[in-house]
Amino acid sequence: MRTDDQPTGPSASAPYRFAEQHTPPAPVRVSEVAQTTFEHVYEVDPRLMEVHVLQQVFPNWDTLRIMRSRADHLAWMHTHFAEKVITGSEILAEIERESTPVPPPL
Repeated sequence: MRTDDQPTGPSASAPYRFAEQHTPPAPVRVSEVAQTTFEHVYEVDPRLMEVHVLQQVFPNWDTLRIMRSRADHLAWMHTHFAEKVITGSEILAEIERESTPVPPPL
């Protein structure tokens, strides 16, 4: 990775502070089950997963790294594994068609 491709953040010589690196911004609730911490990073409310999914300490920079690379990863997956890509609106339209009752013929 070239130097100018490096993610923004503290330099390698910056002091490491655990709380600063592992404490995300205060979450903002966006629905009953979802919240957002960083801009455009939506996640399931961790309280809903505590029983079944072990929650782990995750550094802020890693969350942002994953978020920045998700489009590239999805494009790679589509190229290598998808026969066709279906949009969310297509899925919703199909569900709507299937759930709409067909009137009986007269």
